Amino acid sequence: MSARYRTEAINTTGGDGTSRVIGGMEVPVSSPLGADFDAAASNPEQLLALAWVTCLNATAQAIVRRERRTAVRVEVELHASDPGPGYEFHVDAHLSAEGLSLAETSELVTAAHSRCPVSKLIGGAATVHVHAEEYAG
Repeated sequence: MSARYRTEAINTTGGDGTSRVIGGMEVPVSSPLGADFDAAASNPEQLLALAWVTCLNATAQAIVRRERRTAVRVEVELHASDPGPGYEFHVDAHLSAEGLSLAETSELVTAAHSRCPVSKLIGGAATVHVHAEEYAG
């Protein structure tokens, strides 16, 4: 099957410097563990959170046919890997939907998580979780 969309990114500076999309945006990056951490720059944790929050909410919106508002909040934490070496992400997504009960929202979370391409990429990890929440607006 042919690709519906394709993009490409490049980084030649590691955790500090820039990452860029070929023919598109350039993002200053800084490692949160680095001695010269620049809080104004982005990091992989933030970029993962942005990718998943956007994709998961777009998927939820497609499921509810944009007939109600939905909100997704993603938290990404960096932990030492156990067992090591290195680090691992602990990621939680919290989804809420206007006018749905918690049980209905839980069904929506399950459906969106099973369809979202980012969820499909990271969903099998033991450190990735999705949660239904009451809609707060």
